[in-house]
Amino acid sequence: MSNPNPLELTADELRAKISAREEKIREDWIRTMQARIVREELQKCYKAEGVNHYQVCHDLAQTYNKLLKDAKVQGYRIIDEA
Repeated sequence: MSNPNPLELTADELRAKISAREEKIREDWIRTMQARIVREELQKCYKAEGVNHYQVCHDLAQTYNKLLKDAKVQGYRIIDEA
């Protein structure tokens, strides 16, 4: 998209921009929901294992920490600026 001004975009360029924006937001939501699922599993593990949760739930905790770094949904204005 060579034109930064949205009023100068053609219909095809605008359609492509909106499609890319929606795809990015959809991917962000998928990562967020994955983090939520892992968090719920981590909570179940913590409650079930009791005092041994540090050892037993360690892998889930590491996975959750990795997912948290990318599990942020950005609005379309931030996406368009990038």
